[in-house]
Amino acid sequence: MKGAFSTVWFDRYKISNDCPEHIESIDSMCQGLTDLINDEIKNGIAKNRILIGGFSMGGGMAMHLAYRFHQDLAGVFALSSFLNKDSAVYQALKRNESVLPELFQCHGTADELVLYSWGEETNKMLRSLGVSASLHTFPNLNHELNRTEIEKLKSWIEKKLPVEAAKSNE
Repeated sequence: MKGAFSTVWFDRYKISNDCPEHIESIDSMCQGLTDLINDEIKNGIAKNRILIGGFSMGGGMAMHLAYRFHQDLAGVFALSSFLNKDSAVYQALKRNESVLPELFQCHGTADELVLYSWGEETNKMLRSLGVSASLHTFPNLNHELNRTEIEKLKSWIEKKLPVEAAKSNE
């Protein structure tokens, strides 16, 4: 943004997958989001029934949060998102030996802001590090969402978090 203020999840040196991550701002946001997760747990939501995700930087943020700090969540979704080539996420997963949250990823092939190849590379790298990851490709979709993508995400969420049977008072 050439120095202009904007509201984003974390700072970036540039929108590219081949530059260092601004880890200080990423970790600061991860701490704030961890507080939200902990609040949900205090309110009775089991951690293995929490999904996190987002669009663009929100998806990148979700991958950092889950794969570096909360590897016991139900799952992660990342729409039109990517991780930098030398991401701290990859470094954390190289040391990991536990079961990881499943990743549901979508990306449009015509995305001119977050290139499809960046999302594809992120998916391949995460899979190589033990993440069960799917990548749903949308031909001619730019940096945006479409109905089919949202419907696929909804189906994935319903599969990951089936409605719990009503608790009886007996």
